[in-house]
Amino acid sequence: MASRCEFLCEIVLAILLPPLGVCLSHGCCTVEFLICLVLTLLGYIPGIIYAIYAIVFMDRDRLRGGEYNQLA
Repeated sequence: MASRCEFLCEIVLAILLPPLGVCLSHGCCTVEFLICLVLTLLGYIPGIIYAIYAIVFMDRDRLRGGEYNQLA
């Protein structure tokens, strides 16, 4: 499970360089990274919005599933 410091660093990187934050969170050869890269190239603000969405909301489901599997 990601620590709060790691989560905060990913959010800060998502604001400064959106694809880098998504790359650290999801990996460099994923659909999320490619979408964020294209959105950032088309416009900086859409890239930031998608990066924060990808880090906060998509990771929450993955982490929740991992916690449940560890407890069961």
